Amino acid sequence: MPHPVSETATRAAVLGSPIAHSLSPVLHRAAYAELGLDAWTYDRYEVDEEGIADFLAGLDARWAGLSLTMPLKRAVLPLLDEVSETAASVEAVNTVVFTGEGRAFGDNTDIPGMVAALAERGISDVESATVLGAGATASSALAALSRVCEGEVTAYVRSEERAREMHGWGERLGVAVRTVDWARAAEGLRAPLVVSTTPAGATDGLAQAVPASGGTLFDVLYDPWPTPLAAAWPGTVLGGLDLLVHQAVLQVEQMTGRSPAPPAAMRAAGEAELRSRTV
Repeated sequence: MPHPVSETATRAAVLGSPIAHSLSPVLHRAAYAELGLDAWTYDRYEVDEEGIADFLAGLDARWAGLSLTMPLKRAVLPLLDEVSETAASVEAVNTVVFTGEGRAFGDNTDIPGMVAALAERGISDVESATVLGAGATASSALAALSRVCEGEVTAYVRSEERAREMHGWGERLGVAVRTVDWARAAEGLRAPLVVSTTPAGATDGLAQAVPASGGTLFDVLYDPWPTPLAAAWPGTVLGGLDLLVHQAVLQVEQMTGRSPAPPAAMRAAGEAELRSRTV
């Protein structure tokens, strides 16, 4: 982050719609407790695209930053004073930091968070990869793969429009992208790294097609968990909580100015919360 956070700021929150399911408050509060930031608070607010400008306008100097989820990651862009190269590369901001200079700085921690989650499992270099889906998360997945995948990325998509979008993102991010119809998605499960970016239920039918010995599956969902695909996977599996923790670590460090943030404590809090939801 190019600017220091305000020394008087102690408030942060996650915004989106819907937002009641978000694990971000659990993760950030766990980090604050571990870092001894007793005066800090982290809340959640239901905010849609029409309300984001008014919400930002109503904030005072106590605010350090915001986490953003859908549908705000692109809607916030014209409201910011500065955007990082990482966020600009995918036209998506999931982190806003209010600097000590009174400016709103936008960043994307999903991309380095995904790279960090893979690195934690010893995955920093693969020859090829599969992306399942072509929605908003797929562009961030491609950006992350640009840092770990040497060869071609095959994206399995449901329409020609989505195929064009993925080719466009590939060209923009410097990733060689091949698109294939979703009906053949089972073929993609043989790649050394498979990243599933689809909504809940979309890959359930692929669970019966997993190879006998798989590479690495990164399924960005965390609730419900495990997905049928993740449960059937014979190799290394990463889930949405892995991504959520690592991107939140970077958010905490940017918003508080304290480093390193405590990923183990944040993960434990997230796991406990997810277990409580299944009771």
